[in-house]
Amino acid sequence: MRVRRLRKHAAALEVTAFINLIVVLVPFLLSTAVFTRLSVLDLTLPAQTSGVEQLKVEDLKLEVVIRPDALEVGDRIGGLIQRIPSHDGAYDVKALSALMQQIKARFPDTKAVTVLAQPDTSYDVLVQVMDGVRESQTVHGPKIERAELFPDVSIGDAPISKR
Repeated sequence: MRVRRLRKHAAALEVTAFINLIVVLVPFLLSTAVFTRLSVLDLTLPAQTSGVEQLKVEDLKLEVVIRPDALEVGDRIGGLIQRIPSHDGAYDVKALSALMQQIKARFPDTKAVTVLAQPDTSYDVLVQVMDGVRESQTVHGPKIERAELFPDVSIGDAPISKR
């Protein structure tokens, strides 16, 4: 009796579904990558001090504390300089920038500021305050003039209010 053997053919690899996926996925990824724009701010954390800081009368340790009801601008050594109240939940960043210009006129060599925010502070408010202390913008007719105020911005947690 003769034994019949089935001839086995080599299996073909089906890649059309994978190619269809790649054809759709590559243009989608390329189109989203083109329209993505990142903006990066260079920040530093406040330095830890070991021991007592050397006090200098002409040295300014500028701090801006973001409170729910106001922006408090002060000197770490000298205390509160000015409190800028918020109106209807919006912070007055223009008044903050004007105050920063006055402080910069008195201390032209100082470039550092520390922005202290409470945990519930929104990211948008934090960025607006940081932009307000980094540079000022003045409009002269059709031109916008920018002046550098305090470009070295450090961020940290605000101290707990006693009120």
